[in-house]
Amino acid sequence: MSTKKKSVKGKKTANARRATRAAESRAEKKPAAGAQENALVKYDPLQRYLTEISRYPLLTRERERELAVRVQEDGDPEAAYELVTSNLRLVVKIALEFQRVWMQNLLDLIQEGNIGLMQAVKKFDPYKNVKFSYYASFWIKAYILKFIMDNWRLVKIGTTQGQRKLFFKLKKEKQLLIDQGFDPKPKLLSERLGVSEREIIDMDLRLDGWDVSLDAPLKEDSDTERIDFLSTEAESAEDKMAKKEMEALLHSKIAEFRKKMTPRELEIFDMRIFSENPATLQEIGDRYGISRERVRQIEKNILKKMREYLKREIPDFAAYTEEGQSD
Repeated sequence: MSTKKKSVKGKKTANARRATRAAESRAEKKPAAGAQENALVKYDPLQRYLTEISRYPLLTRERERELAVRVQEDGDPEAAYELVTSNLRLVVKIALEFQRVWMQNLLDLIQEGNIGLMQAVKKFDPYKNVKFSYYASFWIKAYILKFIMDNWRLVKIGTTQGQRKLFFKLKKEKQLLIDQGFDPKPKLLSERLGVSEREIIDMDLRLDGWDVSLDAPLKEDSDTERIDFLSTEAESAEDKMAKKEMEALLHSKIAEFRKKMTPRELEIFDMRIFSENPATLQEIGDRYGISRERVRQIEKNILKKMREYLKREIPDFAAYTEEGQSD
């Protein structure tokens, strides 16, 4: 790539960004106080924005491809600017489709969709014979969907692919089944949507519930907070650190204990006691020409000596083993 191409690579959508920001800022800018007071109709920033973007003409297929080639080959910021501004109405059209889900400020969805549109300009390949508006619609929807998912609740309600699918399709599918005369039970919904019944039930609860602060009082006249009634079985950071230190110490002492064993004891220790795939008693007996019972006795003796050694070397070893057995 030439030096000229590299210099404009990072700026190929700079003008496009300025165009969308300018349109949005002009839409949000309120008229003078006197004009506002004397106006017959209440000021509408959305309507102002729609008026602003209507000034940009739509593109022919040939012009669209020409601009896309300039962006792809030369990183031309002027071409990117024209591609974005001519498709701002497409963003509004798609945002309106999601308004019934979001039911808040439509300009928020338009703003996110505009970011998706600019990403589409950067990624579009004009040589694949695909119309830009068709390609861009996927990027626009993706950014709008992500915005809705991230802001629907204080805590995200869709983190997996199945949850994201359910977020937008569950209520629609339930209503469709009701219209067809079916009872929208979790089992039927899971078959229709291709997710588990557990995910159906969880998402239904999430959509119907609201965020509750754990620091909020249990009752209006109470000092007791909701978090006081939550129990957890998770280990604390202190317990995890203590366990990690104990395990490191155990490995160190076992390494010292190995030095005190005979070659035969050491081999039995490695093949039977300290192996992920222990050898059988018969295999070890055949190796040394002794009975299975003799191997068992040697193994038992090794474990006894190791336990006594660790108790001498590690003061808290007995308490540690008792805790492990209770778990």
